Amino acid sequence: MLNNSSILITGGTGSFGHTFVPMTLAKYNPRRLVIFSRDEMKQWEMAKLYGNDERVRFFIGDVRDKDRLARALRGIDYVVHAAATKIVPTAEYNPFECVKTNINGAMNLIDACIDQGVKRVVALSTDKASSPANLYGATKLASDKLFIAGNSYSGAQDTRFAVVRYGNVMGSRGSVIPFFISQADKAALPITDTRMTRFMITLEEGVELVWHAFDDMMGGEIYVKKIPSMKVTDVARAIAPNAQHEIVGIRPGEKLHEQMIGTEDAPHTYEFESYYKILPAIHNWSQDPLRINGGVLVRPEFTYSSDNNAEWMSIEMLREWIETNREKIGNI
Repeated sequence: MLNNSSILITGGTGSFGHTFVPMTLAKYNPRRLVIFSRDEMKQWEMAKLYGNDERVRFFIGDVRDKDRLARALRGIDYVVHAAATKIVPTAEYNPFECVKTNINGAMNLIDACIDQGVKRVVALSTDKASSPANLYGATKLASDKLFIAGNSYSGAQDTRFAVVRYGNVMGSRGSVIPFFISQADKAALPITDTRMTRFMITLEEGVELVWHAFDDMMGGEIYVKKIPSMKVTDVARAIAPNAQHEIVGIRPGEKLHEQMIGTEDAPHTYEFESYYKILPAIHNWSQDPLRINGGVLVRPEFTYSSDNNAEWMSIEMLREWIETNREKIGNI
């Protein structure tokens, strides 16, 4: 599907973009892959990685600027929306800015994609959008709803929108693994709560989920990959087995466990071998055989959260992953 196509990724200089771009270039050989972001220095540094590869283009712009988006999207077939204000404390202290990027930016992108005749759009979401407990999660829930409803707006243009949702990305900047590694030589590691659990997904798995969404989507779906969980205390033991644990308490807006599917979504959620698909309640799309596509409806009380998961990552498995990926941890 993506072969010889034109693809644009918003927020493309971030962690996801640094993995999506090389993987997509290698697998699909697109005609053009445009990195759209607002940080010129990050674009400058990223451009060095691709030398004279004429397929890779860079476009300075902000999703808050609808006119700039319209210009960038001209001739684009597929869009990945990765741009977001996503650090929870930053969003809490700068709520207007978070809304402008995560909600207004989503509306701008939806309108611009329809106007420019983009074929398919996949937006990245987060576990925090399921039963949100902080502003970031609330804005991403609103964003998810906007992209789902965007399928009703496209009309004759036939632009389709879908969402992928996943939890803690292993080794990404600001996440718990690089933080614990940076503190590993100290006598104690700060632990928010001994009961805390998190989902564990690699960026490569996140990219593959986006590819699958492009291939499978009819419009309006939320894709949730099945991934393992870990207790935060086990993450700490994997990295610094001899360190003590200092309990510091949960931070404002932080959840004890990550949730990606709540009971309110269960009546519209279908299970597949390696993922779940939440179908939209609007327009009776959750009953559409083409969207269900062989999935099995989950039980009415179903939830998918990091504490009730059937799959768990062991300390040994995490240590092996860290040794294999040590050079890129904290830099992705």
